[in-house]
This record gives sequence, C-alpha cells and structure tokens, in this order.
Amino acid sequence: MQYPICIEWGDEGTAIGIQIPDIPGAVTAGDTFEDAYNAAIEVAHIMLEEIVADTGEVPMPTSAAQHRSHPDLANMGWGMLEIDITPYLGKTEKVNVTLPGFVVKRIDRFVRDHSVKSRSSFLADAALEKLGRA
Repeated sequence: MQYPICIEWGDEGTAIGIQIPDIPGAVTAGDTFEDAYNAAIEVAHIMLEEIVADTGEVPMPTSAAQHRSHPDLANMGWGMLEIDITPYLGKTEKVNVTLPGFVVKRIDRFVRDHSVKSRSSFLADAALEKLGRA
C-alpha cells in the first residue's frame, strides 16, 4: 500500500524530517534522505502495530493533494512510501475467485513489473483502495 509522505528538507545543521500523515505518530528524521526514508518505514511498522493493537483498524492512505491543503504541511516536499500492511490485517483466508484470463494476465504483469509481493497482495491492496473510496 502506498502512503504519501511529507519531507522537510534539512540543511547542514538540521536533519531531514519525514512524516506519514495518514499514520498518527509516524514522524522521523535522518542525516540523509536515505536514512530518513528507511527510518520512516521502520516507524510506520511500529505505529501500525500499536494502532491496530489499540483500535483493530489499519489507517488507510489518502491522497497527498488532500494533505497539501493542510496549513502545517503546505510547504513540504512529497513522496510515496510503500508499506506492506498485510501483517496488520488479521489472519489470512483462502478464497476462490473467478476472473477473466485477460485480467489475470494484466494483474500478473503488474505484479512482476512493480515488484508487488504476490497476486494475492495486489488483489488485497486493490480491494482496500476501492473500499476506502466507498
């Protein structure tokens, strides 16, 4: 699942900060962008674990455009962070679905070309995105 991140670029005396607005408490920093980005992945997993333990709900990502209208985030840089949320969604269940061959081929091509974990992961992400918009 892709979550928008806002980036506060540091300078020689200030670290680079990253926030994940859709995950409360997911704020971190690093001396380089790479350090801050890797720390953001780590803090995202820590916060998701805590949030799910408290509420049972995984916070879903919203658009960066929606966040950019918030005054505290207006002048930030923006990017996307890929987070595997499947560990926080509960026990997996096997289901049997029937899809047209053309759709299966397109899914498999997307999974391969975008380094998605699996066809099942792709379908779960697509379903969560659709459910989040409903």
